Parts: sequence; C-alpha cells; structure tokens
Amino acid sequence: RNLNLCHGMILAPQPAFLAKKGVERCIVGYSGGKELNPTYRNILDHTEALLIEFDPKETTYEDLVLDWSKMHSPRGKSKCQYRSALWYLNDEQKEIAEEVVEGMKTYMSRHSANPTIRRVMKNDDGVYSDVEEATRFYRAEEYHQNFLNKDRF
Repeated sequence: RNLNLCHGMILAPQPAFLAKKGVERCIVGYSGGKELNPTYRNILDHTEALLIEFDPKETTYEDLVLDWSKMHSPRGKSKCQYRSALWYLNDEQKEIAEEVVEGMKTYMSRHSANPTIRRVMKNDDGVYSDVEEATRFYRAEEYHQNFLNKDRF
C-alpha cells in the first residue's frame, strides 16, 4: 500500500516515517501537478511530497495520516511547492484524509484561546491542508533522499 503526502517541508519527516513499524520505504519527490518531470530547480506546478510504502499488516493508512497530522502545523496558505496536502488512491483513503484534516481544523478552533495554538495559527490563518486525488509521483534527485542522515560537511 502507498501513502502520498506533503508536509510543507519534505526532508524533516522522512526519517520519522522510516522509523515507524510497517513503513517499508519513504521516498522524497514531487506530486500534485500536471507538468512532466519536475525537479527541485524546476518544480513547475508540483508540491514537494513523500511517497510512503507500508505493510498494511503492520500499520494502517489512518495511523500514518494521524502521525502526519501531528508532525506539522499546516497554518496559513503557502506557495504550491511547500503546501500541506494528502493525495488519496481510493475512496477509503479520501474519507480518512478528509476526516483527519477536519479534525485538525476542529482542534485548532477549539483551542484558539491557548497562546501556543494562537502562535501556531499565526493570527487565525486557519488550517490549510489539501486533500486531492493522487497524481503521478516523481522521485526527487538522489541528494534529497535521506537528506538529514547524510554527512554534508
């Protein structure tokens, strides 16, 4: 099974997902656009994304989407490259993704008096996470794969 998602910053969550039980592969890339062959330097109309391959006997799509929702704060609208998004492959995934995003919105609005939540929401910009039908996924350049675990010095 596959999960395609965007975190707003694709490099940070890759090691966290790879450490999760049942995750077999986590690939950095680009998704969500119509233009062919995006690259980091020419991302076109795509969004930086992760493609997660997992064993459904070990973990579920829902568990991974819930983990995703806890790893970032999709506040305020962002340019296409860095937006927050979930791409679904079937109706079941779409329903789960929409429920999780709605839950994030409800949580933020219920706790908007909390100073920490107010800081996260940046002046009540709200929660912006797109839920869309999956498009073609393009693997990012090799230097982006497992980026945080590479010796860059």
